[in-house]
Amino acid sequence: MNRPKVGIGMLVMRNGKVLLGKRKGAHGSGEYAGLGGHLEFNESIEDCARREALEEAGIEIKNIRFLCLSNIKKYPGKHYIDIGIAVDWAKNEPKVMEKDRNEGWDWYDLDNLPSPLFACEPNYFEALKTGKNFFDE
Repeated sequence: MNRPKVGIGMLVMRNGKVLLGKRKGAHGSGEYAGLGGHLEFNESIEDCARREALEEAGIEIKNIRFLCLSNIKKYPGKHYIDIGIAVDWAKNEPKVMEKDRNEGWDWYDLDNLPSPLFACEPNYFEALKTGKNFFDE
């Protein structure tokens, strides 16, 4: 039986800017997204966020906080329950750790985001601005 997977996605904030990278090699290829990945069995949301930040960009994060929950069914054959969180950058400059999955990281002003955005990213930004915390697409 097919079941949704649980994903964790995060907006990493530093000096009023957000860290985004252009995805490649997977669903959403060519779209901009923050850090994130699958929640592993028996892993806490905070531990998942810390692990993904190190695995994907070699950075450490702090001040992990809930943003929103999204039911994402945009990509054919994929269904995710996505937990969106906001975090603050703590240390290390971002670098591409998974060259087959990301073209590069950059810091973007919240009023000048790249396009197109990965499926859950617009939800994160709306949650950040309005406080809305549930999205069902």
